Amino acid sequence: MRAILRSLLLSAALAVSIGHALAGETRARQILDRFEHANQWRDHVMVAAHRAGGMQAGKTLYPENSLAAVEASIALGAEIVEVDIRRSKDGEFVVMHDSWLDRTTNCKGEVVDHTVAELKRCRLVLEGAGAITSEPVSTLREMLMATRDRILINLDNKLDVHALPGMIAVARDLGMADQVIVKENLWNQQRIDTVKAAIDAIGGGFQFMPIIADDAVRDAAFAEKVGRVFSPGAIELINWRAGAETLTETGGPLFTNRMRASAVRGGWHLWADTYAIVNKPGGYLSGGRGDELAVAASLPAETWGFWAERGATIIQTDEPKAAIGWLAANGFRVPYADEARPAEPAHTASIN
Repeated sequence: MRAILRSLLLSAALAVSIGHALAGETRARQILDRFEHANQWRDHVMVAAHRAGGMQAGKTLYPENSLAAVEASIALGAEIVEVDIRRSKDGEFVVMHDSWLDRTTNCKGEVVDHTVAELKRCRLVLEGAGAITSEPVSTLREMLMATRDRILINLDNKLDVHALPGMIAVARDLGMADQVIVKENLWNQQRIDTVKAAIDAIGGGFQFMPIIADDAVRDAAFAEKVGRVFSPGAIELINWRAGAETLTETGGPLFTNRMRASAVRGGWHLWADTYAIVNKPGGYLSGGRGDELAVAASLPAETWGFWAERGATIIQTDEPKAAIGWLAANGFRVPYADEARPAEPAHTASIN
């Protein structure tokens, strides 16, 4: 019976997807429909490529936060790319995770101490190998132009909440604010009020996603409050793991039956993070059930499958190719109407 129900849901969802394609909608518009209508797409797990998705099978192929990584993730069929935003000395938004340049580029020093022109002379490097590529540091505008109408883009604000209006202004200037997801951590009422004021001041037309972590929030009631205040398309849930802890068996205090029910009532996605963090235990944000378990240990069902079975309909990963492949093969993906077998990217970042 369950298999029959899944087949019926798949057929209905695919019919909707075909309708969107026949209407001439862009790929980003089709993805946005699934993001904005979570309850219509509970049988589909969207994939977000962390730092644009530069890794495959545990090997770094593209520099993080690079245009090459974005192109690869689009070619693979990911729905969202996540990139990190900082500010240059002359006030322009640039794409960079760290506050300094040493780890990810062949330059040295703090990002904020360099102008855009100076940052443009830097070249991104492959993490781990340290090989210098031809990929430059991108501005936010350049990154948005690369993703426009092709994929949703999640901006991880590495500044403070007051930088959000400027980021959205760039997206609005390009006519693509609705394709942008911004996010902020929420942990108490005071923080909700601060972020709410900032979001309201910007006005509508973009996606805001709250982040809730189980070191500060232990039940679904807080998420329900957040849902009422912000009406988000998704809420990102963090399940912290200390080094000695065993794998979570339940998904932690946030991935509960009540949370899943709250997500349905509120019409928002549950977003899980399986990507790795340097010098932290595997699955640091996902109770030990991270990409390392899926790829290095060859246990994707205990990682992506575990979170999908507990209600996650968006998974952020360093391994978009493997995640998309496994989720599709195991009935957790509904094809887009124009979606053939994911193509390999046309090029990789060249190494100098």
